[in-house]
Amino acid sequence: MTNAEIAKNLVKLVGGKDNIKSVENCMTRCRFELIDESLADIEKIKKSEGALGVVNEDGQLQVVYGPGKVTKVTSEVKKIVGDKVLIGEEAVKATKAKLKEKNDTPFKRGLKKLGSVFIPLIPLFIACGLILAINNICNVQFGDAYKTTNAAKIIGLIGNGVFGILPILVGVNAAKVFGSDMPMMGGVIGSILNAATLADITLFGKPLTAGRGGIISVILVVILSVYVEKGLRKVVPEVLDLFVTPIVTLTVSLLAAFAVLQPIGGAISDSIGALVANTVASGNIVVSVFSGIISGALFLPLVMTGMHQALTPIHTDLIANYGYTLLLPVLATAGMAQVGATFAVLKKTKNERLKKTAKNGLIPGILGIGEPLIYGITLPLGKPFLGACLGAGVGGAVMALFKVGSVALGVSGLPLALLIADGKMVQFLIGVLASYVAGYFFTSILGFEDPVE
Repeated sequence: MTNAEIAKNLVKLVGGKDNIKSVENCMTRCRFELIDESLADIEKIKKSEGALGVVNEDGQLQVVYGPGKVTKVTSEVKKIVGDKVLIGEEAVKATKAKLKEKNDTPFKRGLKKLGSVFIPLIPLFIACGLILAINNICNVQFGDAYKTTNAAKIIGLIGNGVFGILPILVGVNAAKVFGSDMPMMGGVIGSILNAATLADITLFGKPLTAGRGGIISVILVVILSVYVEKGLRKVVPEVLDLFVTPIVTLTVSLLAAFAVLQPIGGAISDSIGALVANTVASGNIVVSVFSGIISGALFLPLVMTGMHQALTPIHTDLIANYGYTLLLPVLATAGMAQVGATFAVLKKTKNERLKKTAKNGLIPGILGIGEPLIYGITLPLGKPFLGACLGAGVGGAVMALFKVGSVALGVSGLPLALLIADGKMVQFLIGVLASYVAGYFFTSILGFEDPVE
């Protein structure tokens, strides 16, 4: 069919030209406002020639044709519809503005800004994640004979490249996204919050901890600094702005972080860590399984806040006392469920960039490096992140049920199978499969808003 024939058929399937209130196109979709939506035959439109999909939301019927094709088809539709039934240009703009305002919820704005912070880092996550995953496998497979070689040290150095300065990179990007005129201030904040010398400072009777609160802490403090900066710009004379604004912004923001965010974050993380470990290791199977559900489901948010760092000494203590840690395999299901969630995204999305990012992040994700999937796929999309959390709850329950333990730390994902205690590798793989399937299932059920551009 020619574009004119496709357009003629499309007009018929949406109820005829008299049922069309307006028609416009974006980069990939022909967007209709219809007088009576019930007259549109959605199933036939989906099967019509050239149509890649149909989206019906926010009062619009959107038929996906893809870049280039959509412009030509829409142009032919407009010829058929005629000027008399098209609303005016100003009305079109007003309708678009209304739809945008309706769709512009605080939650979606927050996700969009959060995604904007991490999108520039995705290629680095993927590159370093792959290198780190390979290095982890070699460490487990060849042990000390490999770890002491220059090759291992260089590969490890490269693999940890982005993660070593992640707080600084996130700080700079967050400052840009939230409107700071001093984006490098965000990098300085990220550096200070993760400085090792924080351990030498005692506040309210307790030493500070480097990195407490993780990346989320950096973002929150940067947001605070942006508000402080903007407030100062309104009252500080221009002649003093260069000196006063940076000094006051940096000081106020970091003092607030040290006095409030880090002490509270530390107390919460220590309490959660001890509670989770004791319940997962409980002899009561109901308590153990329930704890596995909660621990698996909440681990991704814990990673985002940096509170998971408090679990490392608990892992170490469990290994020292019992020869293995039951907690690590349970928590590792969070990354596994993300793999399942990403497969669900990959199946549904028609966005080529998103598909490419998902495919590139899956290998590191399967090998236990979750950052490419967290920051590149599930978190920016929102609902897949929740789907991964719910999937991890199922995987965590399976790991806790079988009492799957790890004899060492440092590896996650499938490579963790090499460290499983008491010959329970099969049970571990069952837990892995359960996490994959559950992450896929919940993400498919919840769905997500597929990015148009």
